[in-house]
Amino acid sequence: MLTTAITARERMVLAKHASRTISLLTDQQKCDALMSVADEIVAATDDIVAANAEDLAHGRDNGLSEALQDRLRLDAHRISGLARAVREVARLPDPVGRVLDEQVMPNGVALTKVSVPFGVVGSIYEARPNVTVDIAALALRSGNAVVLRGGSAAERTNAALIAAMRRALTQANVDPDGIQTVDDFGRDGARELMQARGLIDVLIPRGSAALIETVVTESLVPVIETGAGIVHIVLDASAPLEWARDIVVNAKVQRPSVCNSVETVLVVRDAAERLVAPVAGALHAHGVTVHGDEAVALLADHVVPATEADWSTEYLSLDVSMKVVADLDEALAHIRRYSTGHTESIITASDTNAERFLAEVDSAVVMVNASTRFTDGGEFGFGAEVGISTQKLHARGPMGLPELTSTKWLARGTGQVRA
Repeated sequence: MLTTAITARERMVLAKHASRTISLLTDQQKCDALMSVADEIVAATDDIVAANAEDLAHGRDNGLSEALQDRLRLDAHRISGLARAVREVARLPDPVGRVLDEQVMPNGVALTKVSVPFGVVGSIYEARPNVTVDIAALALRSGNAVVLRGGSAAERTNAALIAAMRRALTQANVDPDGIQTVDDFGRDGARELMQARGLIDVLIPRGSAALIETVVTESLVPVIETGAGIVHIVLDASAPLEWARDIVVNAKVQRPSVCNSVETVLVVRDAAERLVAPVAGALHAHGVTVHGDEAVALLADHVVPATEADWSTEYLSLDVSMKVVADLDEALAHIRRYSTGHTESIITASDTNAERFLAEVDSAVVMVNASTRFTDGGEFGFGAEVGISTQKLHARGPMGLPELTSTKWLARGTGQVRA
């Protein structure tokens, strides 16, 4: 159960107090606490699934989109995956106390720059109960407390997950107030979280473009901005058909409701007659609606005419836009105009074009001959991720443990004074 607190702000104060002891936990203490969290999540599977079923039923009754229902859904298999991710985070090297720089000043004062926890990490997200566990685990492993606002769509599921994690911390002799939620305060709780400068050290939003924009523009707390994924794959003139078809289908179909799924496929004109029909056909066979320009419509069946809005749409569904471009120059220009800076990939047999794409595309993750679905903290070896940052300050791309630390300079002298 949550410690009794009348207001959302009081819970944030409790998290701030807890952060002081959590920041001093040893590597082994943090590992043990996270192993306890993983075990307790598995033990609470029945309660979590029951709570999730209530959230899903409520979402369906209130018109929650299929994409958000997919993100919301938890079953025993997914819960086992959450616990497995927590254990992977526990096994990662401690990000706190790393020596990042050291030097001795001319006067003999020894300087050491080390990594330290932020203190209290806040997160606002929607219909993503996996985020509840991922961010809590990463925050604890990096010595931080966490305050979560997971939205009304997943309120019952999040409550069950948070209750399990707090029980686990108590069992591990770690202050359970290091995990807090303001879900039960509704939008007022989110507003309090955004205004809690001095209590919340960094705020990380995850969700729709509208949610992220609200947090970025209204928050008084420093924000690490995660972004929508208008993700592109370019099929270069030399792209092997098998790679082009398999990668595009995987990037769209494997899990269309997530931010690293492809939304726009750009086909270089010299490869259009060879690639458009088989790639579009393979997508159609998997239930994908292709929104294509006139050139695509002439080369493939079952194509819906694309509009200008399609190039700037994050579908998060079995839809994809497809366009024939004159050359790599036009593909790069299209990406510069419409990309959200998340992930872009090129399929090519040309080393020259591959290296040019890697150099010129200004996104958090740029790929050659690989599915955009690999842009993920778990796939990158982080155990889990806080989110995928599309900004350029402090953190960019999938965020793991190092991105939840700040730095501190330690100065050791022998009586020096400044002249």
